[in-house]
Amino acid sequence: MPLSLRPASECRYDLLALGEVLLRLDPGESRIRTSRRFTAWEGGGEYNVARGLRRCFDLRTGLLSSFADNEIGRLLEDLIFQGGVDTANVKWVPYDGMGKRVRNPINFTERGYGLRGAKGCVDRGHSAASQMKPGDFDWDDLFGKQGVRWLHTGGILAGLSETTTALAIEACKAAKKHGVVVSYDLNYRPSLWQERGGFAAAQAVNRELAAYVDVMFGVLTDSEPAGMPTNSDPSDIFADQAKALRAGMEDMRVKYPNIKVVAATLRRVHTATKNDWGACAMIDGEFVRARNYPNLDILDRIGGGDGFVSGLVYGLINGESAQLSLDLGAAHGALAMSTPGDNSMATLAEVLKLAQGGDAKVQR
Repeated sequence: MPLSLRPASECRYDLLALGEVLLRLDPGESRIRTSRRFTAWEGGGEYNVARGLRRCFDLRTGLLSSFADNEIGRLLEDLIFQGGVDTANVKWVPYDGMGKRVRNPINFTERGYGLRGAKGCVDRGHSAASQMKPGDFDWDDLFGKQGVRWLHTGGILAGLSETTTALAIEACKAAKKHGVVVSYDLNYRPSLWQERGGFAAAQAVNRELAAYVDVMFGVLTDSEPAGMPTNSDPSDIFADQAKALRAGMEDMRVKYPNIKVVAATLRRVHTATKNDWGACAMIDGEFVRARNYPNLDILDRIGGGDGFVSGLVYGLINGESAQLSLDLGAAHGALAMSTPGDNSMATLAEVLKLAQGGDAKVQR
């Protein structure tokens, strides 16, 4: 077991997620620009992990975030209640009546179909979560008295503002002080960093945070993420990609020996509704590959990566082998993309079956 986790009996939470939650408005089979009806979901890169771990894997999870106290904020709260994630540590900020000073973020996202890719339009300026800052949370109480086994945050939270960057650093430092495992998803979003120095600025923040991270999702590089190369080995759809990621993971572990696990998904997009899917990881020095899912049918790709994270975290928290932990992540991510919305609707039994080589035959 590469990670040293606090005993569950000493902790109120198995995992806390620090991040922003957005109201997602989904036009279904239509398009944002022409739709007259939208389905409401909640979603956020860090939160989605906590929800997957609670709803599918039955772990005790909670959210660290901030909402403007209006009807949209209370709708977000109600959606979170349905997913079972604890909201006791959500900060409620008085609404100013117009959203000039504080508001709740909205994410319009269409799923795409065939050659028309998924498309998002995010309206998150002045969000309550983007105004979070150091000192907003009592880490000694949360991590010390109440007890937390795992903290998950990432580059989306860090990219919202200068104050959330500082908050992410404060949280990770406090977690390490109290023996809490820290995971961080690099999750680079150009829109968040375009006025803050772009990719170079994001990587500078990520490198500072890497010193406090135990589990890293994604690989720190000196260049922006690019399309994956075509494989030279036709028998393995991700041979070259996995080889390149392995080299990056080995380099990261040399530079940051505190990082015990590095993991990444593998994806090749044929169309919006047909992707190759897989994953790889380096867990305590062992490089492992998940089962490949060639030509995976996609209903809604948003949240697939977060589903992967929650499945892998579940395996690691439960002390499963490196191979099974990674397979659980890849299977849960695949299933999360088979349903609408950001979050998984899978059951643990379905994830276990798929991770162990199961298929899509009718279950009666």
